[in-house]
Amino acid sequence: MSVTQPVYAAFRAIGAYVPQKILSNADLEKMVDTSDEWITKRTGIKERHIAADNEFTSDMGAKAAALAIKRSGLEKEEIDLVVCATVTPDYFNMPSTACIISDKLGIKNVQAFDISAACSGFVYGLSVAKAFVESGMRKNVLVIGAEKFSSIVDYTDRSTCILFGDGAGAAVISATKNKEEGFVDIHASADGAYADFLVTPAPGSRNPVSQKVLDEGLQYVQMKGNETFKLAVKTLTKDVKEILEKNNIRSEEIPHFIPHQANYRIIKAVGDALKMREDQVALTVHKYGNTSAASIPMAINDLWESGKLKKGELMLLDTFGGGLTWASALLPFSGESV
Repeated sequence: MSVTQPVYAAFRAIGAYVPQKILSNADLEKMVDTSDEWITKRTGIKERHIAADNEFTSDMGAKAAALAIKRSGLEKEEIDLVVCATVTPDYFNMPSTACIISDKLGIKNVQAFDISAACSGFVYGLSVAKAFVESGMRKNVLVIGAEKFSSIVDYTDRSTCILFGDGAGAAVISATKNKEEGFVDIHASADGAYADFLVTPAPGSRNPVSQKVLDEGLQYVQMKGNETFKLAVKTLTKDVKEILEKNNIRSEEIPHFIPHQANYRIIKAVGDALKMREDQVALTVHKYGNTSAASIPMAINDLWESGKLKKGELMLLDTFGGGLTWASALLPFSGESV
C-alpha cells in the first residue's frame, strides 16, 4: 500500500500597488480641524495614497496580483483559485471583486470569491488558501487584499479621515512537498459582540439605500477609536503569544514581525509587550496609513523590494479588524529573494 506524501502551502511571491496621489497631513489640515503634529503623535501616519476617481478596488488588486504572478514564475493559466479580501468592493453585493480581478487578469473559468474580514482579510485569505492547497483541491492560489477606503471615508470626520488610505497587495500560495517551505500555523477568530466598534452602517439589508442614509452619512465608516485601540492591543498581544507558544518559537527568533499597519501606537504597544526589537518590526503606517486588508501584503512587499526579506526567513503576521476579527500566521517566505 503506497503512502501519499503530504502537501504543504508555500508563500511563493508577493506584489503590491499604491495609487499615485498622496494625501499628506498638511493637506488634511486644510480640510478638517487637525494638525500634522496631532496626527503624527496619535497615529504615526504622515501620508496616505488615494485612488483616482476612475481607479477602483479591482484595478489596484489586478495590478498587485499581476506583479505577484510574474514574480512567482507561474503563468496566469496555472492559477486555479482567486480570493480577494476587501470591504470596499467595486460593487455593493455582486459581482465579487475577485471575479472582476480575474477577468482583468485574463484568468478564465477559475473559482473566485471575496472575503469580508476588514483588516484581517488578507490573513483570513491565507488560511483559506492553506486549506485548499493542503487538501489537494488547488495547487496555486492567488490571495489579494485590496481597498479603496477613500470611497467610504467621510472627509469632514477628523476621527476617521486621517487614518485610512488606498492600495493593494497580493500573494501566490502554491503547493509544495517540502515541509520546510510550508506554512507553520495560522490562527483566525472573530467576535461579533463587538461589531459596532468598527462599522459601515449602510447600504445593507439593515439600512437600504434611502435619502435618510445619505443625509445621515451612514454610508461612511464609523469607529469607536478608544475602545478599538484598547481591545486591539490586548487581542493582538494575546494571539501572538499563543501562536508562538503553541509552535515553541521565541519572539526573538522571528526575523520579520509584520503587524497590521493601523496605528503606530498599537504596533509599538504590541511589539513592546512581545519584547520585539525595532529591527524585527515592519513599519509602513507612516507612508500608507491604514489600508485595511491591503496593509499586511503591502508591508511584506516593501520588505521584499528593499531586499530585507530573504528566502526561507520566517514571517509572523498579526492583524485585527472590523467584525471584530483577528488573525495571526507563522510562515516562511518561500519565494526568491531580490
